[in-house]
Amino acid sequence: MIRLNQIKVPVSSGEELLKDKISKLIKTNEYKLERIVKKSIDARDKDNLFYIYCVDVSCSNEKQILAKNRNNNNIMSTDTGEYVFPTKKVANNGMAPIIIGAGPAGYFCGLYLARAGFNPIIIERGKPVEDRTKDVEGFWMGESINPNSNVSFGEGGAGTFSDGKLNTGIKDRLGRIGAFIKDFISFGAPEDIGYLNKPHVGTDELKNVLSNMRKEILSLGGKIHFNSQFIDYNQRNNGIIDIKVKNLTDNTSMTYETNALVLAIGHSSRDTFVMLNDNKLPMKPKSFAIGVRVEHPRTMIDEAQYGKSDAAKLLPAADYKMTFRSSEGRSVYSFCMCPGGFVVNASSDMEQSVVNGMSNHGRDENNSNSAIVVNVTPEDFKKAGFGNHVLSGVEFQKKYEKLAYIEGKGSIPVQLFKDFKANKPTEKLGHISPNIKGKYTLGNLNNCLPVYVNNAIIEGISYYDSKLKGFACEDAVLSGVETRTSSPVRILRNDNFMSDVQGIFPCGEGAGYAGGITSAAVDGIKVAEAVAAYINSL
Repeated sequence: MIRLNQIKVPVSSGEELLKDKISKLIKTNEYKLERIVKKSIDARDKDNLFYIYCVDVSCSNEKQILAKNRNNNNIMSTDTGEYVFPTKKVANNGMAPIIIGAGPAGYFCGLYLARAGFNPIIIERGKPVEDRTKDVEGFWMGESINPNSNVSFGEGGAGTFSDGKLNTGIKDRLGRIGAFIKDFISFGAPEDIGYLNKPHVGTDELKNVLSNMRKEILSLGGKIHFNSQFIDYNQRNNGIIDIKVKNLTDNTSMTYETNALVLAIGHSSRDTFVMLNDNKLPMKPKSFAIGVRVEHPRTMIDEAQYGKSDAAKLLPAADYKMTFRSSEGRSVYSFCMCPGGFVVNASSDMEQSVVNGMSNHGRDENNSNSAIVVNVTPEDFKKAGFGNHVLSGVEFQKKYEKLAYIEGKGSIPVQLFKDFKANKPTEKLGHISPNIKGKYTLGNLNNCLPVYVNNAIIEGISYYDSKLKGFACEDAVLSGVETRTSSPVRILRNDNFMSDVQGIFPCGEGAGYAGGITSAAVDGIKVAEAVAAYINSL
């Protein structure tokens, strides 16, 4: 097969021009377009917008074509070998591996273990996505929060109510990323996630994907227990681990035994972190980032990125990625950018206010939003009065989420950028109407974050205006606080993905080893490999 890179096609042109360009490159019309490997947008010249393609083609005279183009780096031979799970089940000890958490890491770990015949059991404190959606939407309409079924907890994890972005910075030479994408498509995700440079699914599509994934795990012999909270464990001398689980429907408890326990618990499982720390599982505090969400009109972002030509109108909602180093040396960056989306109340407990971003697949809402966040470290947690404790980052988060709750009087506090700079409460909105899922109220976000974070955000947004015209407009809407960018702890593991406690496998974003849907899913696959190898070694 031949791979062709850097094929430029004007945005206003159809697929026929792509086919013509392929024919000219390989000097034959007798070929088959096997797949589009990647499709990205080149908007550097806003008067000439292009799609850039990378494609794989096959034809009868591949060797001659490659020989003639041996010095062309954009024409090469390629092998599209697929990922193969390395371990088949051979063990038969009557015990199933147990996975705590049904987010991307837990579900993909469970899926691959189920395919290999290990009959995993997945324990999830939240509800299936259909019931979870009702709880989340009820909360946004003003009902009391369900602490076990919300934007953080339930089938699919925190990523379910997000933009569903699948782009990632991780590398994986064994093809796990491609396997994950292929699985997602087979479960109902749009086929374009297989080649778009910045693929996304959207909350509306993710729900269907999760439902189909659940059905396959169950059909392969896996079990999934929803409304079931992991509350304790005990390791016996023989390496068997007793798992205590509370049924949240009737408050009864039961104990499972396993020789492989996967902790794919998610970044908001604070009570679980406490329990693990009480059991002296090796953990340490971890840096993360906190800040606010900023909303702009989608049309403003689109025009700033693409221009105003007729071709620009054919492009999808524009995204952006911003980075900056503040005068105090803080890293300030955009996070989880949601073109044409919503800001959502992502709280997971009483008397706290947390925001996140969410988009449906169409990304066609009036506003685009992103978190603008600033890095914070264990040294910051210590200076804030939380010492060197393993859970100091958790307490740091809780402090500012509580302040946001107070500032918003139970709702999400919202402020215009001009008032944020002036450190005064917003009394009236400007020309941008907030697009927020959940109740909000006007206030002063300076009261909800450390001064050094506020200062860094102001510097960052002001700087970004030089990169994207209008970004620092006075009426830009800020909401807060965004504190759940990643886990505040890391559950330590060795090169075999196992804790110092035999048979326990920390996994995914909550354990501190991922940062998004794709990286969490890939980590789940890696841990599934490790669990299978470990069980077969016993």
